[in-house]
Amino acid sequence: MNKALLVSDAAYFRVDYEINPYMHTEVQPDNAAAVVEHLNIVVAHRAAGRRIEYVPSAPECPDMVFTANAAVVRGDRAVLGAPPPERKAEMPYFQDWLINHDFDVVDAPYAFSGQGDALACGDLLLAGYGQRTDRRMHAVLARELSYEVVPLQTVSPRWYDLDLAVAVVEPGRALAYCPEALDEPSRRRLRGLGMDLIEVSVEEASRFALNLISDGVTVTMTKGASRLAAALRTRGLRVVELDTTELAKGGGGVRCTALTLDNPLPSGW
Repeated sequence: MNKALLVSDAAYFRVDYEINPYMHTEVQPDNAAAVVEHLNIVVAHRAAGRRIEYVPSAPECPDMVFTANAAVVRGDRAVLGAPPPERKAEMPYFQDWLINHDFDVVDAPYAFSGQGDALACGDLLLAGYGQRTDRRMHAVLARELSYEVVPLQTVSPRWYDLDLAVAVVEPGRALAYCPEALDEPSRRRLRGLGMDLIEVSVEEASRFALNLISDGVTVTMTKGASRLAAALRTRGLRVVELDTTELAKGGGGVRCTALTLDNPLPSGW
């Protein structure tokens, strides 16, 4: 998985509103630098052998670069995100792209942060709630995408999406997570999965260390998280560290900028 990704661009990236603790309208990103950061991420994906699909951003959608919130995809089926009101204008663009590329698209009946709160891990779906996703979405995702859902509650708006608190490193084998970002029942659920767990400090997680993309061979991640990067290399993974300074002003990192299109179908499908 993570060998086929949908991205947009940072042409209109700016901070028009504040919907997470990292966004401040008085601290605007350098747009030209953000465009370069995003292009470097795309170049790194292609160098890792990943196929890139593209949907152009729209002037009225300053956060459209963060395509992960658009939906969660499995096989040829996609459950659309239902984001905060400030980002609603993005959804028709993503919906049209998915329909035009032969995905069976399902609307979310409740608040849902798309792939930001839905991390595929083989036949498991690590599903966040507590901030931007209504827990009732978990039953919808289980039904529509045939996942076994593992509910994980983040404890504060700092972890507004699960992909800031947990990362799938090697499906079925290894996860990375920040223990302090999850409540105790969620930590127990992760420990009960029987996978290797790489603990990440609040300091590194707050710099979007866990907002990474791994295909099981190459990990593409934000630079500035040396301990996690070293732990991943110890596992034999190739690690590519990239600057996301400007993108971070919108509250996103590498994972936020790509929607995975090749999550595997259920076993025996």
